[in-house]
Amino acid sequence: MGKESELKSIFLPFLSTSHIIPLVDMARLFAMNGVDVTIITTPQNATVFQKSVDLDSARGRPIRTHLVTFPAAQVGLPPGIEAFNVDTPREMTPRIYMALAILQPRFEQLFHDLRPDFIVTDMFHPWTAEAAAKLRIPRIMFHGASYLARSAAHVVEQYAPHLAAKSDTDRFVLPGLPDRLEMTRLQLPDWLRSPNQYTELMKTIKESEKKSYGSLFNSFYDLESGYYEHYKGVMGTKSWGIGPVSLWANQDASDKAARGYAKEEEGEEGWHEWLNTKEESSVLYVSFGSMNKFPYSQLVEIARALEDSGKDFIWVVRKNGEGGEGEKFLEEFEKRMKESKKGYLIWGWAPQLLILENPAIGGLVSHCGWNTVVESVNAGLPMVTWPLFAEHFFNEKLVVDVLKIGVPVGAKEWRNWNEFGSEIVKGVDIGNAIGAMMKEKSEELRKRAKTLSDAAKRAIMDGGSSHNNMKELIQELIQIKHSKAQETTTTP
Repeated sequence: MGKESELKSIFLPFLSTSHIIPLVDMARLFAMNGVDVTIITTPQNATVFQKSVDLDSARGRPIRTHLVTFPAAQVGLPPGIEAFNVDTPREMTPRIYMALAILQPRFEQLFHDLRPDFIVTDMFHPWTAEAAAKLRIPRIMFHGASYLARSAAHVVEQYAPHLAAKSDTDRFVLPGLPDRLEMTRLQLPDWLRSPNQYTELMKTIKESEKKSYGSLFNSFYDLESGYYEHYKGVMGTKSWGIGPVSLWANQDASDKAARGYAKEEEGEEGWHEWLNTKEESSVLYVSFGSMNKFPYSQLVEIARALEDSGKDFIWVVRKNGEGGEGEKFLEEFEKRMKESKKGYLIWGWAPQLLILENPAIGGLVSHCGWNTVVESVNAGLPMVTWPLFAEHFFNEKLVVDVLKIGVPVGAKEWRNWNEFGSEIVKGVDIGNAIGAMMKEKSEELRKRAKTLSDAAKRAIMDGGSSHNNMKELIQELIQIKHSKAQETTTTP
């Protein structure tokens, strides 16, 4: 790319780990393609990805982070709490939103001062559509979800099929989608069931998308082609799937290890040695994402199911602050697993990309968060699906009913990310799903997962769908920059 066509961009992630990681991977992809990238965030949120940016910068890529001080004291937050994640106390959530409102004019001023040719911002910054219009530059919106999830939410908003269901547990069909998908009212996000504040926010987000140049998804054509087309049709806007972004942006082991809250001092970490003693495809990986905590009663059911399954497992588990009997049970459980070498517990953050690509991993138990779904597809692994909140129940439909690479655990009830919810999934149901995935159906599930994994790798190669999308988008943005430059030179 010649200097005259060099594009300058700003990427603005939301303040939540599961949104930051894929958007930063996207920013890094643009930098890999010669686009000058500035990522704007706050100090604490930068710790999630700064190592990756430093690695890229050392490779000569035009990428950097611009830090904006988080107004913690102004909104009465203790230092260091700058994001919506699993450890954010519930009562502090509104304060983070207040801080975001204070930061908005600062972000806007930076858009003005840094003079980018386009901006890419998380869907949770809908105000950036107007900010970009003022600067006469394209705003591209990042969706942290799947095309199926956005399409499904759209048809529920449009046709309200859930209102015709006789009860909360009666199944109804999601109308107008490429596949026949059924759900219950209890599995729908609360904002779709009955209007609340979040419903209004989602409306604002949708309006901002229509005013944007287009949207970016961490998806690829072969993964959900029907929904890709359907979504563009119903929204009437441009959209590009440039996924799987984690596979594309993190090709070295150093990249994979640097993601998220990687712990440097542990070096090779014990899990790695432990996994290398296991047979191929024999170990189950159990993780529920960066936003989830379970009550101890649920953790006990999971522990028993894992032990009874007879399978080796790695379980990423989080303390939930309840203390007491449950904590004691887990400590004893961990000790037992260590002695028998059947299980390995990782407390807190796990280097998921490195674990999933280890040949010993045979499948995973997952909450169906979109990042994890895409990462397990990259690795060619089948899933036990256990949706919890956000758009997880929609993603489960894709994994189980459309792609047929998953076995549902039978979760019945959507809940908020910062609540325990009232449903406890029984150990026997967890065990049955694990058994089906690792034994009975494993052959077919694995075959389909492997086919998708190959398709994921092709999508990001030269001539692949995501690769082409990226090239096409960059060309369009260069075109816009040129026509703008011509306008200014020809304007008297």
